[in-house]
Amino acid sequence: MHRPNRLRVTGVLASALAALTLAACSSPGDTPASSPADPAAGFPTTITHAFGTTTIPTTPERVATIGWANHEVPLALDIVPVGMSKATWGDDDGDGLLPWVEDKLAELHAPPPVLFDETDAIPFEQIADTRPDVILAAYSGLTRDDYDKLSKIAPVVAYPGIPWGTSLPDMISLDAQGLGKSAEGHELTADLEAEVAAALDEHPELREAKVLFTSFGGQNDLSTIGFYGTQDPRAGFLADAGLGVPAVVAAESHDAAQFWIEYSAEDVESFHDVDLIISYGSDDPEENQKTLDTLQAHPLLGTIPAIRDGHVAFLGTGPLSAAANPSPLSIPWGVRDYFALLAEALT
Repeated sequence: MHRPNRLRVTGVLASALAALTLAACSSPGDTPASSPADPAAGFPTTITHAFGTTTIPTTPERVATIGWANHEVPLALDIVPVGMSKATWGDDDGDGLLPWVEDKLAELHAPPPVLFDETDAIPFEQIADTRPDVILAAYSGLTRDDYDKLSKIAPVVAYPGIPWGTSLPDMISLDAQGLGKSAEGHELTADLEAEVAAALDEHPELREAKVLFTSFGGQNDLSTIGFYGTQDPRAGFLADAGLGVPAVVAAESHDAAQFWIEYSAEDVESFHDVDLIISYGSDDPEENQKTLDTLQAHPLLGTIPAIRDGHVAFLGTGPLSAAANPSPLSIPWGVRDYFALLAEALT
């Protein structure tokens, strides 16, 4: 599911406490008896988020997720959701599952959960039909109305700050708390951080390179240049990993109310410390070269050092472009290839 450069998101029944979906012993349709509150697992637990607080009374046995990659938190902890978001970006075989999710389901010997298509709107009735005990949406673009409708189905773990602005560690922490697995969530984050550090060690030249994450692909209007702020996990992940942050990104990310920021091309001097640009683009290298040629010929944008020197890493439309928006399962699958792509563009 590729999110465009604007905030875009778009029930209704009471929830039923039902089945624990551990892949090794059950399927999304099984319905064992509901469980009591479990103080040892941290229940009841209350989670604070952008819309207030959510209390989850007992260990959830049926887990639904919406938004980008929230389903990967339970999967990484060997819990198979009863329903989750359908992948509509980076899906290499059209089955609605990214390859690292397919790999994990196969490892757990689990069939695919119900897939929610959120392209036009959140499918509230379809979500309700899965009878979840909790809905994980710590990284999402829920509106207040969305949240209120979903809360009539089950307790909702919403994002802590701005829509689509949750860091990967925060997504893992919040979603894991909603599952009663906070300790396991902390361990997962530590493991991922170690994997990222090891991958970056293979390309030390990236450590201080100041990186701008944008989207030039198919862009006809060159009067502006937009970029993701560090609240967005794409840019935030790179900063946390140890890559450099351009001054304009650092300044505009402070207390920003949205994850996408735009500047006039006339303010091009603001980007003169950018060493490397990451951009969504085409799967066709020739098309990406045409885009770069156009940018280099532009009287303003062509003066940005990264554009002038051709230090632009174009992401296509395949799985690696989805892995650039990092998640618990995509990091082990693709972070080394991702950093290798960036290092190649920097040389």
